[in-house]
Amino acid sequence: MNLYEHQELSIYNSLSKTKEKFEPIHPGAVGMYVCGPTVYSNVHLGNCRTFLSFDLVFRYLKHLGYKVRYVRNITDAGHLENDGESGDDPILKKARLEQLEPMEVVQKYSVDFHNVMRLFNALPPSIEPTATGHIIEQIQIIEKIMEAGFAYEKNGSVYFDVVKFNESNHYGKLSGRQLEDMIANTRELAAQSEKKNPQDFALWKKAETQHIMRWPSPWSDGFPGWHLECTAMSTKYLGTQFDIHGGGMDLKFPHHECEIAQAEACNNESPVNIWMHANMLTLNGKKMAKSTGNSILPHELFSGENDLLNKAFSPTVAKFFMYQAHYRSILDFSKDALEASEKGFYRLIQAYKSLDSLEKSKTSTFDVETWRQGCYDAMNDDFNSPILIAQLFEAAKFINSVKEESATISGEDLQLLHSTLHAFLFDVLGLVDVSEGNEMDTNQLGGTVELLITLRDQARANKDFATSDRIRDQLQDLGIKLKDGKDGTTYSLN
Repeated sequence: MNLYEHQELSIYNSLSKTKEKFEPIHPGAVGMYVCGPTVYSNVHLGNCRTFLSFDLVFRYLKHLGYKVRYVRNITDAGHLENDGESGDDPILKKARLEQLEPMEVVQKYSVDFHNVMRLFNALPPSIEPTATGHIIEQIQIIEKIMEAGFAYEKNGSVYFDVVKFNESNHYGKLSGRQLEDMIANTRELAAQSEKKNPQDFALWKKAETQHIMRWPSPWSDGFPGWHLECTAMSTKYLGTQFDIHGGGMDLKFPHHECEIAQAEACNNESPVNIWMHANMLTLNGKKMAKSTGNSILPHELFSGENDLLNKAFSPTVAKFFMYQAHYRSILDFSKDALEASEKGFYRLIQAYKSLDSLEKSKTSTFDVETWRQGCYDAMNDDFNSPILIAQLFEAAKFINSVKEESATISGEDLQLLHSTLHAFLFDVLGLVDVSEGNEMDTNQLGGTVELLITLRDQARANKDFATSDRIRDQLQDLGIKLKDGKDGTTYSLN
């Protein structure tokens, strides 16, 4: 039995700005694309929140019995700042600073991203394509858009003609903007601008002499525009029309707006049924920013080596904290909030672990079936994880009442309560039991070793080889052997 046949899921669609009943294009199967990281620096917690929000979506869809193809890209081609139009390529900028080849930068921070996602116990996507691996597909899309009359070439670069597109379509429908207002609010461009209109965006940029990352095209040696890569990779693996496209709220405009325009110009149909956007993470009430020092990286949170918190927090506690807010709401990261979440997390885990020791009765004073449906109702309401967690705490409260002999539970209800708690704690939320005394928990061991690998990678990146070697040697003494390879560091138990 597939659970989705008995559960009605509604998702908030950023395009229609309403919650809609979810009906996949192909019954029983879901195609989902999420914009992945641009790998030129360590992934920060705000990014992690977005990816964990869609890990929750992925997990719940799988739990309901859907066959899910989850595509999340890696942006490794590098694009210019200011929405991919001007400024420096951040990958090339980092390569110069660290005296590395651009692809060394890409590899270094791709490994960091994957390590952090493993620590958070996030499931890997079904497909993880790279922008550089799909240059041909991007060139083919540009050619189709030009043939349709919605793009033009100027001095070796190709631009999307937004004004021409808007004559027969609506550019701005995702973000709720009107092109006329955008044009009126745009400052005059310098006379030497190649674009017909300020809102036109690059599909292909001719590479300057110093630009290392370049590919041949019919127009010039250059590189694709930022928005184009996601159109190419999403449609290649999910088709010209698919179910869900996700990303951070900051990508709604211009990135996702441009994706819609490109796909409609190329394929004459709207590419995505439901657009989902995760909101930002703030720190102590302020936007996270490295420039102001108001930021914290995952490894700093997990190790406690930071000036903002007075202790370390495990990845699963940080994840649990994030899920106590709805993915569409702003979440503030603070010491007090994390500590409260940590206490709540351990209370839930201890209640779950005490289920096997509960004394069974002939009757129950708790309607487990209704409670169970309440868990599904929460997730069916646009993946409302805070309401789900409130339901789980209700179960924990009841379990403690049974332990205190002020409530009773039947054997049948106990079995249903156990299976439901396990499903939502570990399969849907993807939490890991890191409570004290759980010596046989291999997830805990794996998470600890992955954390040490991440810290060792940081030490090596900082050329602190003494620390790097000490971590390796001390793990070796404990019977854990590290192996460095082209895809990162793995470990085995001796």
